[in-house]
Amino acid sequence: MKVKIVPRSKVRVSRKSKSKYDKVKDAIGHLKSGGEALRVKFSDKKELNSIRNIAYAYNKEHNTKIRSSSNPNENTIFFYME
Repeated sequence: MKVKIVPRSKVRVSRKSKSKYDKVKDAIGHLKSGGEALRVKFSDKKELNSIRNIAYAYNKEHNTKIRSSSNPNENTIFFYME
């Protein structure tokens, strides 16, 4: 039997369940270069990391450059596209 090895980058996994970050994903998709930034509130460091991972995954899937900047005093993170 022959086995063909496929790189992980070629395999796309889609989840059927809803994520509590679906609205963030949708809003990140509407960002425009030089346009307004997206402001998202978070409650703790773990949630901040989860929200950032959404942006990193979006950048990888769509080959974009969405940047982030956080304000830990107000527990907010801003996403923008250069």
